Amino acid sequence: MISMKKRILTGDRPTGRLHLGHYVGSLQNRVKLQDEYDQFVMIADVQALTDNFEDPQKVRENVKELVLDYLAVGIDPSKTTILIQSMIPEIAELTVFYLNLVTLERVLRNPTVKDEIKQKGFGQNIPAGFAMYPISQAADITIFNASLVPVGEDQLPMIEQTREIVRKFNLLYGEVFIEPEALVGNVKRLPGIDGNTKMGKSLGNCIYLSDSEEELKKKVMSMYTDPNRIHSTDPGKVEGNPVFIYHDVFNPDKAEVEDLNKRYKEGKVGDVEVKEKLFIKLNDFLKPIREKRREFEGKDEILDKILKEGTEKARGVAKETMQKVRSVMKIDYFG
Repeated sequence: MISMKKRILTGDRPTGRLHLGHYVGSLQNRVKLQDEYDQFVMIADVQALTDNFEDPQKVRENVKELVLDYLAVGIDPSKTTILIQSMIPEIAELTVFYLNLVTLERVLRNPTVKDEIKQKGFGQNIPAGFAMYPISQAADITIFNASLVPVGEDQLPMIEQTREIVRKFNLLYGEVFIEPEALVGNVKRLPGIDGNTKMGKSLGNCIYLSDSEEELKKKVMSMYTDPNRIHSTDPGKVEGNPVFIYHDVFNPDKAEVEDLNKRYKEGKVGDVEVKEKLFIKLNDFLKPIREKRREFEGKDEILDKILKEGTEKARGVAKETMQKVRSVMKIDYFG
């Protein structure tokens, strides 16, 4: 039976467990939208290898870690197709065709690529595969003709580049693809616990969805606050303060948040109390996620079945798309 629902494509690089930034940026929307859309979630191992090619074991081990995180937050494999990127060779084929439609200068001008190249410290030794990953990502999205892509704010330039590629392809060869729209979570960007504007696995400033109660408490109590506040009786700054940003996002008790805001600005509450209250709310939020994750840990047969069935379904869709692509590009030589 062919689904008439519009399609979503999103995914993650298997380079580590998922964190709160992933949750507010994309995972929350995936859970919410899996009933309304035909959702495909990609484990982007090919993309992960662009800067982890010397450590393929790390990428391999983290594939199932991602599946555990997906199941833990409520992504349902009976509603969402979970697939492995490298098992869909059609994506690589489409990437090669797209490479002809984009200049090198345009790719390196992509703000997300520029930021990540700087963050990873490549200098002059940028792997070509890494620099080209916006092209691969465009192929990921369009091979499934996704109309919606839940992403974090930092990924918006990637979606815009995909839209440019789609427009050029359709203009040159004929209308095959639709231009995808980005869907950013309610929280555009969650700062790291160190005050960095971005929470990232490589930055070591994350609270992971699978962190234990002890790990969580240690991280929350070490969080960056107002650096100019020396004593608890000093008036403190709430705007841009990571602890208060997290309270706004994860503390459902808005009266408590308002009270803490007021007292912090007046110098009537210390950082310790504010952090302890945040820890309680974050732990309440993460507890059911941890418990759900534990249900599936060690159950490799179930995880393998989810991945195998999802990837097989995705491969069928990708093959259909590439038949259309080859036809309009005049390279369907033998029908």
